[in-house]
Amino acid sequence: MAHYLTTNNATLHFTDQGQGSTALLFLHYWGGSAQTWQQVTAPLVPKVRCVAMDLRGWGRSRALDGRYDLEAMADDVQALIEALGIERVVLVGHSMGGKVAQIVAGRLPASLAALLLVAPAPPKGLPVPAEVRQGMLDSYQSRAGVMQALKVLTHQPLGEADREQVITDTLAGDMAAKVYWTSEGILADIKEGLELVTVPVLILVGDKDEVERRQVLEPLFGAILPGAGFRVLADVGHLSPIEAPAQVAQACLELLEELA
Repeated sequence: MAHYLTTNNATLHFTDQGQGSTALLFLHYWGGSAQTWQQVTAPLVPKVRCVAMDLRGWGRSRALDGRYDLEAMADDVQALIEALGIERVVLVGHSMGGKVAQIVAGRLPASLAALLLVAPAPPKGLPVPAEVRQGMLDSYQSRAGVMQALKVLTHQPLGEADREQVITDTLAGDMAAKVYWTSEGILADIKEGLELVTVPVLILVGDKDEVERRQVLEPLFGAILPGAGFRVLADVGHLSPIEAPAQVAQACLELLEELA
């Protein structure tokens, strides 16, 4: 069921299913929406509360003040946790959503129980060439462009329903949100406070991911979160919540068991 929260000069759309004092809160990638997680949450809802939100600028969420930066997104996440009365939260962030989750975790909120980062954008901004970032932005402007981007984002072709959902989500994104990520968000250094995180952290990455490569992520996160677990998903590209939802759901359950 769709819900809305107006906070921080934004109207946020989210889904809220299942029950429990501990909730999984899912944050999608650049181009995604709450729908990105539907195959991950389906087997989890009978066991745990699952909240999936559209980050501002994506899905049905919009900023009323025109802000689409990472800090504003992190503020939204914390506002949603508070508004829903979530006592303990496991943040599950994919790619850009992983970077937002890291910012929230670095603020050390009392409600944070664990962190699951799925093919996350790293905390240290990487020097992505301007022409590459422009190419990313250009590919998100048309159906043909998204189809081309999917060749990089996924290892195996998606089924028709999944492919159409990705295309719909991508094209529905606010242009300002698309521009922010490619011009600033992808370059932002957000590691401040992250080294103080003491809750369980698990990082998932596909061995065929051409966006966030294991060889880059493992040393970067290892230096900041040396206690984090690191798991490689075989034959999976960057869109692991869609390509390998069962494995992502299983990782969620394992984290919950660790907290029990």
